[in-house]
Amino acid sequence: MSSKTTPEQPLPVRTVLQMVGGWIGKLGTVWVEGQITELTARGGTVFLTLRDPVANMSARVTCPRGVYEATVPRPVDGARVVMNLKPDFWVNKGSFAFTALEMRPVGVGELLARLERLRQVLASEGLFGVDRKRRLPFLPGTIGLICGRDSAAERDVLENSRRRWPAVRFKVEPVAVQGPYAVTEVTEALRKFDADGEIDVIVIARGGGSMEDLLPFSDESLIRAVAACRTPVVSAIGHEQDNPLLDLVADLRASTPTDAAKKVVPDVGEQLTLIRQLRDRGRRVAGGWLDRETAWLAAVRSRPSLADPVREIERRAEQAEQLRDRVRRSLTGSLDRAQDSLEHLRARLVALSPAATLERGYAIVQRPPGDVVRLARDVAPGDELMVRFSDDRVAVVAVKKDPAT
Repeated sequence: MSSKTTPEQPLPVRTVLQMVGGWIGKLGTVWVEGQITELTARGGTVFLTLRDPVANMSARVTCPRGVYEATVPRPVDGARVVMNLKPDFWVNKGSFAFTALEMRPVGVGELLARLERLRQVLASEGLFGVDRKRRLPFLPGTIGLICGRDSAAERDVLENSRRRWPAVRFKVEPVAVQGPYAVTEVTEALRKFDADGEIDVIVIARGGGSMEDLLPFSDESLIRAVAACRTPVVSAIGHEQDNPLLDLVADLRASTPTDAAKKVVPDVGEQLTLIRQLRDRGRRVAGGWLDRETAWLAAVRSRPSLADPVREIERRAEQAEQLRDRVRRSLTGSLDRAQDSLEHLRARLVALSPAATLERGYAIVQRPPGDVVRLARDVAPGDELMVRFSDDRVAVVAVKKDPAT
C-alpha cells in the first residue's frame, strides 16, 4: 500500500479500514485457549476479555448468550477455556474484537496433563535441579513476604515468625493470589524484592485452595521468574494434594505458611537452649582437659628427677664414673694384650732372624751384588766373595780346592 500512496495521493480512511477488514477476514475461525477476565452480560450478549496466562496480552471477545449458557459448567472469571473465535473488524469504528462461536471449559484432567508436560519441559532445562537450589541464611535480616491482601497466610507467617524471633523484620507485598491478575502481580512483587538489597529471603505464601485457584503458581512465566531470582525463594502454598510447580523451582518448600515461618526464622528459645548446651559441653570438655593436665603435672612433679634433682645428678655422675672406669679397664686390657702379642711377635722375628743364626757360628757367603751363594759348585776359582759374620764382613777370593785335601 505504501508504494501506491504519496502525500499528494493519500487514501481515504474508509479505504484503509476496508482493506484492514479484508485482511482480518482472511484469518477465518480459529481455536484459542485463554483465561476469562472482565466477564459481563448485557442483554443477549456476554462480553469478556480472553487473557494469555503467560504473556501480558489479551483480546476482547463478544459471545452470544446462547453460546455462553450452553457451556457446562458455565465459565466464570478466572476460568480457562478453549473458544472457537471469528475475528471481526468494525470498519465504521475501526475497532477489533473476536466473536465466540463455541466455548469449552478446560477440564481438570486436561489441566493436569498440561501441567505435567510443562513440568517435564522445565525439568529438562534444569530449573528443578537440586544443585541450583541455594541455602537460606541462618538468621535473615529482612524477609520479603508476597501474599494475599489481609490474608490468613500473612498473619500466620508474621505471627509465627515474630513469636520465634521478635526482632525479625518483614516487607509485605500484598497481591492477588488467584484470578487473572495473580501471575502478573506476584511476578512484579518477586522482581521488586529481588532487586531490594535488604531482602535476604522471599516467601510466597497462600493458604491453600482448589487446583484451579492454585494454577497461577504453576504459570510458566512465574516459574521462570523464580528461577532467575538471585535471592532465595521459599514456596509456602498450603495445599498438600497437588503441589504447584512453584514448589519444585523454589529453593525451599514449606507445606504451609506456618511451616515457612518455622523453616525461615530460627526459634530464639531453641537457640538459647542450644547455646546453653554448647556452653555446658564446652565447660565439661575444658574442665576434663584441665583435670587431665593437672594430674599429669602432679605425676611429673612427683618423679624423682623433679622431686630431688640433685640425687638424679649424683646418680648420673656415678654412672659416668662407672663408664669411665670401664673404658679405662677395657683400654688397659687391650693395650696389655697388644703388648704381649708384640713381644711374642718380636721373639719369633728374633728366632727367625739370620743374625741369630750368625751368632751361633754360621756365616753367609755373598757375591758383591749381594746374592747369597748356597752351593760350592756355584763358585769358580778367582771369584770375589763376601763372607758375612755376626760382627763383620770379610772379602775373600775363591781358590781351587785340592781334592786330596
